[in-house]
Amino acid sequence: MHRRSLFALPLLAAPALAQEGPWPSRPITLLSGFPNGAGTDIYSRRLAEPLTRLLGQPIIVDNRTGAGGNIASDLVAKARPDGYLLLLGTAGTHAINQTLYRSLPFHVVNDFTPIAHLGDVPNVLTTSLPRRPQFQNCADVLAAARARPQAVSYASTGNGASTHLAGAQFAAAANIDLLHVPYRGQPGAQGAVLAGDVDIFFNQVGPALGAIQGGQTRAIAVTTAGPVAALPGVPTVAEACGLPGFVSTTWYGLLGPAGMAPAIVARINDAVQQVITSAEFAQWLTNTQGIAPPPVTTPEAFGAILRRDVASWAEVVRRSGATVD
Repeated sequence: MHRRSLFALPLLAAPALAQEGPWPSRPITLLSGFPNGAGTDIYSRRLAEPLTRLLGQPIIVDNRTGAGGNIASDLVAKARPDGYLLLLGTAGTHAINQTLYRSLPFHVVNDFTPIAHLGDVPNVLTTSLPRRPQFQNCADVLAAARARPQAVSYASTGNGASTHLAGAQFAAAANIDLLHVPYRGQPGAQGAVLAGDVDIFFNQVGPALGAIQGGQTRAIAVTTAGPVAALPGVPTVAEACGLPGFVSTTWYGLLGPAGMAPAIVARINDAVQQVITSAEFAQWLTNTQGIAPPPVTTPEAFGAILRRDVASWAEVVRRSGATVD
């Protein structure tokens, strides 16, 4: 299933013209590999509007969901490197999945051109406010988990997703045995917490914020090294749970097919930097997504982040035991 933005007329990949003018001379499609309401979808649609103005062509957001984001990634990996089909990728699609999946139809590094780092994404440990009143803080969660193995369940957005691995990292650090309950995407996992079907959820801050502010879920702790501006007063997992050094964050980034012209990559990177460093966008990132505006980075610097995280997440995936055929 997929859903397209209303920023422009639907168009996935128009036939390449024999003689095109300077790039961009036609609409650009930005693929998101996760469903409507996911963090990547929210970010993609918010980014598309100012990029449309800066680049002078419509940016069409198209959700091509499935296989942990691999369907969208595969489409971009096999596309012409002409700058008209891009991907909002994540540490999940381009670091975790390399180890999680037994086989991928593309290489997460070699088949892509890194364009721009879009920010590091924090998670927040949440529970249902009305259905789990016994979980007032992290000490309550840990006490319940230590009293009976697998008595405390945690939702995730899918087997091997960052929301799963954050829970696995938490369980390993605290030396507890939690019951993992995977769902297909953020809405399903969030709904399960709200309904009381599971106890806790390491949700991304952006999609979690509405339920927290609405009093439906309690924010127990954030997975970052320091506080998250969008959740004032919420402690870190390291502080609240007595787990020094605990950090579990991912990233969003803009990628294209391998072999893109450096001039096009530089043009997109420059436009992205103008958007995400603007006061308005930076405030939106901070206050509604919990994402600290990233420093100005080059495509090369983002590529280094990607390669580093392929290695670092590989060990986390192996320890979790998660695999997908």
